[in-house]
Amino acid sequence: MSAPLKVGIAGLGTVGAGVLRVLRDNADLIAARAGRPIVPVAVAARDRTRERGVPLTGLRWHDDPVALAADPDVDAVAELIGGAEGPARALVEASIGAGRPVVTANKALIAIHGAAIAAAAEARGVTLAFEAAVAGGIPVIKTLREGLAANRIGRIAGILNGTCNYILTVMREQGRGFDEVLADAQALGYAEADPSFDIDGVDAAHKLAILAALAFGRPVDFSALHVEGIRQVSAIDIAFARELGLRIKLLGIASRGPRGIEARVHPCMVPEASPIARVDGVFNAVVIEGDFVGRVMLEGRGAGAGPTASAVVADLIDIARDRRTPVWGAAASALEAAPSVPMAAHTGPYYLRLMVLDRPGVIADVTAILRDQGVSLESMLQRGRSPGEAVPVVLTTHETGEAAMQSALSRIAALPTVVEPPAMIRIEPG
Repeated sequence: MSAPLKVGIAGLGTVGAGVLRVLRDNADLIAARAGRPIVPVAVAARDRTRERGVPLTGLRWHDDPVALAADPDVDAVAELIGGAEGPARALVEASIGAGRPVVTANKALIAIHGAAIAAAAEARGVTLAFEAAVAGGIPVIKTLREGLAANRIGRIAGILNGTCNYILTVMREQGRGFDEVLADAQALGYAEADPSFDIDGVDAAHKLAILAALAFGRPVDFSALHVEGIRQVSAIDIAFARELGLRIKLLGIASRGPRGIEARVHPCMVPEASPIARVDGVFNAVVIEGDFVGRVMLEGRGAGAGPTASAVVADLIDIARDRRTPVWGAAASALEAAPSVPMAAHTGPYYLRLMVLDRPGVIADVTAILRDQGVSLESMLQRGRSPGEAVPVVLTTHETGEAAMQSALSRIAALPTVVEPPAMIRIEPG
């Protein structure tokens, strides 16, 4: 058997400790599949006194993670610190500069700086691997870059954040409000103390930016994404979705059309019979549509020590085997600068909920505005009469343009009989 691949691990949080555990518990299996042992030899983390749940004896400790890049006994570096800037970025850039392969679980780093880092890795001839950066243990990077390499991808859509999926699942199953369920998710450890990155859609957007670059063979461009979170999703909208045969999910969606690439993250209503509607709790799922393979769906745990560590070690096995694939599936010179389609150009059906005073002529005023904007109604739900009180009215539309819908919403919100901002959720096929 060949000489071991000696690995330096930066970051000993949940994922870093998980990687050490996988490498030790499955050492024989990993060596057989890698063709040689994969051995951790050095680590870097901020606090030497913290209990990590795994033994650290025999490992060299670097207080500065960037020192791993210069450690002569390290063959490959696993960056598990996180964050788009600071020591994580410095370590990745230094490791590539030193000619050392890098494995990272850092979706923010790859989404924001991935184009430049990938170009540096290509120029230096070293591997940059990031299977763990998207959807934890689901092998979606390898599927896109290798398994579906013969296909033109037309659309990719996914549940890319387990925290949001858990919150929306509990809201639907228990009829509870967003704030209450978020507090429970924080208590259970499914949501951070500051949950903004998750519930505002940023985490999912980082992952979608990476998937869109791989799917469509263009440089990663986080700034091109439209991003909305789930703060405004209410229990009443979830209940109305059920009446309509729909479920609400936070989806990341990227598609290629004649005008270019559309990439967006926002709450969606999807048919409850669709496979993605049935992915609940902390699970993630990704649906890929290729011209020859058709529709492929991957589902699994999108976070946590075990699934994410599994993906990190899979990348290390590729490095040990010297299996090399271009970062974005093709050389930088082969990537195309396809234009980004703005959200205002999106078309599709919509769900609209209004809280209106129950007075004669209210619905006529609303439908007149929609008519003026060229919005065609498909259905309307209105509960029993309550003269003079606020009542919900739910409308769904046929396919219409985003710009027309936003203009109509502004005019509807200004009506004196509309007592709170309209709720609008886009409807997707799943």
